[in-house]
Amino acid sequence: MANVVPVHHDAPVRHELPGVGEARAYWVDETTLAWPADLLPAMVDVEALRVRPPEGFPAQCPVTFGLIAAPSGGARLVDGILQAGPDAQEIPLCVHGLLEDLLGQEAMTAHPALRGYLALSLEDEFGSRRVEREDITLLLTGQLAVVQRTAASTGGWVTAFTEVQTWPVLDRLYADAAARDGSAPLGAAIGPDGVPSFALWAPTAVDVALLAWPTGDPAGSVPLAEGDPIRVPADRADADSWDGRWEVGVEAARAAGVNAGSQYLWEVRVYVPATGRVETNLVTDPYSRALTVDSRRSVVVDLNRRDLKPSSWRENLSPVVISDAARSIYELHVRDFSAADPTVPEELRGTYTAFSLASDGTRHLRRLAAAGIDTLHLLPTFDFCSVPEARAAQRTPQIPADASPASRRPQAAITAVADDDAYNWGYDPWHWLVPEGSYAREDHQDGGARVYEFREMVGAIHGMGLQVVLDQVFNHTGASGQDPHSVLDRIVPGYYHRLDAAGNVEMSTCRNNIATEHRMAERLLIDACVSWVVDYRVDGFRFDLMGYHSLATMAQLQAALAEVAEDAVGHPVYLYGEGWNMGEVANNALFTQATQGQAGLLGIGTFNDRVRDAVHGHSNDTDPRVPQGLGNGELTDPNGYDDRSEEAKRDDLAWRTDLVRLALAGNLRDFELPGSDGRWVRGEEIRYGEQPAAYGLTPADSVNYVDAHDDETLFDRLAYKLPPGTPMSERIRMNTLCLATVTLGQSPCFWAAGTELLRSKSLDRDSYNSGDHFNAIDWAGRDNGWGRGLPPAARNFDAWVVQAGILMREDLRPAAADIAAAREQALDLLRLRRSSHLFSLGSAALIRERVSFPTGDFDTPGLVIMLIDDGAGASDVDPDLDGLLVVINPAPGAVEQRVDALVDRYFELSDIQMEGADPIVKDTRFDATTGTITVPGRTVAVLCER
Repeated sequence: MANVVPVHHDAPVRHELPGVGEARAYWVDETTLAWPADLLPAMVDVEALRVRPPEGFPAQCPVTFGLIAAPSGGARLVDGILQAGPDAQEIPLCVHGLLEDLLGQEAMTAHPALRGYLALSLEDEFGSRRVEREDITLLLTGQLAVVQRTAASTGGWVTAFTEVQTWPVLDRLYADAAARDGSAPLGAAIGPDGVPSFALWAPTAVDVALLAWPTGDPAGSVPLAEGDPIRVPADRADADSWDGRWEVGVEAARAAGVNAGSQYLWEVRVYVPATGRVETNLVTDPYSRALTVDSRRSVVVDLNRRDLKPSSWRENLSPVVISDAARSIYELHVRDFSAADPTVPEELRGTYTAFSLASDGTRHLRRLAAAGIDTLHLLPTFDFCSVPEARAAQRTPQIPADASPASRRPQAAITAVADDDAYNWGYDPWHWLVPEGSYAREDHQDGGARVYEFREMVGAIHGMGLQVVLDQVFNHTGASGQDPHSVLDRIVPGYYHRLDAAGNVEMSTCRNNIATEHRMAERLLIDACVSWVVDYRVDGFRFDLMGYHSLATMAQLQAALAEVAEDAVGHPVYLYGEGWNMGEVANNALFTQATQGQAGLLGIGTFNDRVRDAVHGHSNDTDPRVPQGLGNGELTDPNGYDDRSEEAKRDDLAWRTDLVRLALAGNLRDFELPGSDGRWVRGEEIRYGEQPAAYGLTPADSVNYVDAHDDETLFDRLAYKLPPGTPMSERIRMNTLCLATVTLGQSPCFWAAGTELLRSKSLDRDSYNSGDHFNAIDWAGRDNGWGRGLPPAARNFDAWVVQAGILMREDLRPAAADIAAAREQALDLLRLRRSSHLFSLGSAALIRERVSFPTGDFDTPGLVIMLIDDGAGASDVDPDLDGLLVVINPAPGAVEQRVDALVDRYFELSDIQMEGADPIVKDTRFDATTGTITVPGRTVAVLCER
């Protein structure tokens, strides 16, 4: 290593220096570091340091910089004095202007947060490099810090000291070489003779070894082996061509007796900034395909073994969905599905296997599929942190049998064991490529057994006529740093997680944010999704907080999935997610995000919160009973808790009605609606806060929903917002009406599990850790979950006073007949959606051509009338129909409405509703001579023109 001097030990400084205890400098490429301008002394004129042609070099800087490299750590300031171990060195850094001046504006697009930073170079003013590639590789294995001093002529005082974030240079040096073209495998790969090879990406590690344990049957349960491990060292290749991977080849594995079924861990010696020293970490493989119980060790598994391929998985092909716009999605949690199902053997409740049994739950899923649900979205099924997998370690809450509907005792019992019971939604990833073990049968949680059970579940769901979508969580991990649940950060500290400007892990997702804009984090996301498609034949993915990923990452994912989809599942892989614009990446601060209005450029759908809020009224921070929305009585059936003026409510309801209309028409940004002033308004001109209400380029860009696993259930929102005395029969009608606003539209519709059964979580607004007591579903429809006590205080306490009064109302507890009535009305909506391609035209052009909301000289609050005209274009979408008329009347009383545009057209109530479960909708009338429609109160009617 050239031009390196020993660390200079400075004179004491008696005040706290900027940057100490932080990592505010960045190593950007082989020769460049970035220094934040706010750490410069006040006397430094940053503008004077800019490169100014023709000189081509900035003015002399009144401060100097040095890169401190301490292989074993320990470099620090003590009372302003720089101290370091005997192996530490200081490399002079030369000021080369501002970073954007040195790298150029195009290169800065990869590092927008570093604009305005000073460029410090490992090249001198003559362009000679002080550090070569092999030296950089070694420097990155130890502590790195930058010290700032005043010029020697002014005493050389230390004015700032901070550590260095290295993820940019790691991407620059290693990520291209470790790209996912198949030439740089990661994890355990089974060779032709059944002997594995191994690879781990750990470019900053000092040393890496593979620890392996022999085990039993590689296809079934493999008991946790104890005893002496087999140690297999991994070699670092030549530094000039090394891609950061440590490898154990087939020959080394064979010689050590490692084979399919072996358990293994990586032993990684690596410098950890958080502890300030080199640590020896025993870590599972982030590319694990199988694990022992509680993820203690990785397991080598041959996924191609025939005995890991159930017959149902081999034989039941993925069902066909005609278009993404036509999708009807049903969201379900694996444990919720069978935890309270008495027709499932007790030992199989809450497991993958429950999907393969003849039970109340599977009968209900088949019923939904027959009516029109075509896609089953499963909440996280990858290995997560929050549930003990060993049954003996799982605690069971002791729910008092005599608790009242508003008692605090049930939630107290659940809270006492919440972190050790069998329940959690699972949004705390541990290993992304392995099925979660707590959902496997007790004797099948180890090794390849859970692979078999997961595949068996997928095959069973395909056999019901449903595609399978998995909930993917790549925006955060369950832990970081040296936490036992942390994998990535104990292998390459500071790389996989998104760090703020001070070097702290960003936590805006409430967890440890992952930086999928970093190349190897992006690769892990892509490799995991490809594995689920190829190895398990899943049909699509829903991305949690998808706005934390870049549009470029999602495009790379699409391209990778397109390569394997036809052979694996026979159709394109469906992608959608939460496109919220939030956190440190908001407003494209770090990259172009996969958010609402942007993800659609790739054909990726995003949840439409506009229609949700239009229907519900959303929730007031202090009183969940206000404001009401179109689906629960705003203006048409006031509940008495909203003290706004009549005019304010009327204006608000008119806006919410427009949001519902837009959703029904595919939420297209260029769809035009007639305004109250007679002027036509484009969907993107209507506002939703500071954003356009409509953001879609195609109808598939928007996934319409009124409830999901998070927030209150639809029934619970209606319990809050409908007037207290509303009869159960009318609550059922409003439940159906709310579902109709998303089911009868042109975009994919999304239902939360049990919403058709009036499912309640006893008003719990966030039941992720509320146990089976608040979450389990009764598919037989005897009990909807209402009044199981006050929901857990941690997430509901502020609303307890309101909740207690509502939960004590026994008239809000539906009988079995009520639940059955709600189910049948909801199934009729699915049958209507499936009955005609007019409900899923599939393109923006066809929607603009054929969908309209005819108006007349009327102003009926909340009324929605949608015409889908099959005679409006040259093609005939549905040969059996000339048009469809959808009328949504949320008011308690019947509405009689004249529509001039419908005069002399002949509409009659659809056969599905004439023969359906709701007797009241059959009173719908249409008079062709006057174009007058009469629709009963709280009713959705679909009329056909033949």
